[in-house]
Amino acid sequence: MEVLRKSTVFAAEVLEVFDRSVTEKELVSQSKALCRDYIFCRLNQNGLAWSKSELNLQPSNDALAEVSCVLLCLGDELESILPSLYRNVARQLNISVSIENMVSDAFIGVATEIFSTGITWGKVVSIYAVAGALAVDCVRQGQATTVHVIVDSLGQFVRKYLAHWLKRRGGWENMKKCVVRKDLRSEHHWLSSALESLRYFLTMMYVYIMKNQ
Repeated sequence: MEVLRKSTVFAAEVLEVFDRSVTEKELVSQSKALCRDYIFCRLNQNGLAWSKSELNLQPSNDALAEVSCVLLCLGDELESILPSLYRNVARQLNISVSIENMVSDAFIGVATEIFSTGITWGKVVSIYAVAGALAVDCVRQGQATTVHVIVDSLGQFVRKYLAHWLKRRGGWENMKKCVVRKDLRSEHHWLSSALESLRYFLTMMYVYIMKNQ
């Protein structure tokens, strides 16, 4: 009876932990918040005036703020590998940023191709890099309102394709395992994952552009 009682208590504790786990709805909301933060940083880096209120940035908890820092640092590393890939993305994809549906479809198409062979943190970071680059294109071309379309598109993609994967890993905090030091230098598996993402992104862009000639 004592063994049964302990087993029952253990099962209750497991269920309690599971109940406290982040929901898919929360993961989508966090994904969009991280995207807004990423875009805000990229716009500032490119000297484009933009206020946090315009992106509806909300104060985040310490854990999400730390994830955002890791995401930005990994994004910096990814973009530094081949910077031309994340510049003038709209032109590379042969799309007009003034047509919101076209921007949304192009972003979803890029993300779908990147994840066509599986999900890795490197690929997750790569779609944020694409979102940031597209946002820069939009603001530079006077289509600032389209930035919100990019954020919403990323949220839709996460909800449909990534939320379950994120949930199984305990949420966004798992991304912090991509780095091993406080200076945010990454492990070797991160670099290989990023290079793999770049290869798929390049392939997708070529196919997309050829289809629209």
